[in-house]
Amino acid sequence: MPPVFRFAPSPNGLLHLGHAYSALLNFERAREAGGRLLLRIEDIDMARCRPEYETAIYEDLAWLGIAWETPVRRQSEHLIDYRAALERLSALGLVYPAFESRAEIARLIAAREVDGPWPRDPDGAPLYPGDARSLSADERSQLIASGAPYALRLDMQAACRRAARLSWDELGEGPDGERGIVPARPEAWGDVILARKETPTSYHLSVVVDDALQGVSEIVRGQDLFYATSVHRLLQVLLGLPEPAYRHHRLIRDEAGRKLSKSSQSTGLRALRAAGITPAGIRQLVGLG
Repeated sequence: MPPVFRFAPSPNGLLHLGHAYSALLNFERAREAGGRLLLRIEDIDMARCRPEYETAIYEDLAWLGIAWETPVRRQSEHLIDYRAALERLSALGLVYPAFESRAEIARLIAAREVDGPWPRDPDGAPLYPGDARSLSADERSQLIASGAPYALRLDMQAACRRAARLSWDELGEGPDGERGIVPARPEAWGDVILARKETPTSYHLSVVVDDALQGVSEIVRGQDLFYATSVHRLLQVLLGLPEPAYRHHRLIRDEAGRKLSKSSQSTGLRALRAAGITPAGIRQLVGLG
């Protein structure tokens, strides 16, 4: 079977040079390997994703000379797939609802940090500090019936006991030069959110489900997602999904060394095109010239 690659942007803003670099790498890897390139629109964030940004994604990628297979998978059209995966994890006793608001979580962390720093995940966010796992089934049912908002979290300790030792095959390079077989440490993320009351999935859950359903065999993406691979490998094992190879690449940064964001007009593809930059010029700007 030919290898399958994917580029999976979110339509919550305009593409920038970092997106161009990742898309071009996926396109060229697919072409060199005689494989397929898929485009996936990750639009589960209904509040921020907009149709005009999705249209701009297609236009910008086509302008760069990138071709992809159709039809394009749009996550918002496949919520049933993520719900089914969530139900499988729930049946294993690995999911629980947590009812604290963001403000309540912040207060809990502040109280705990009186005795010292509270642990953070690899992205720098505090680990979940609540005790919702200790709620009884009746208490959970009553809170849900009352209409209280909640997040469905993965019981990380129980999940790691089921999955035992995890690793992945790194064909690229991690932030600290990691290559080859990399040990996965999902426990560093704590009880990650898998879904919310109003959204039946999260990035972590939907990305592993999509990659499996689409037969993606090599994932080419930025080093900012290197550590998240630990969570993805855990979910793949728990759900019985195939293991792809991973190829993490360097990030394109601004003059201050910061990771690019969609609000960065100076590195946006639309702005650069309007300034007269050609697709060949974009390749030079990202180091592919």
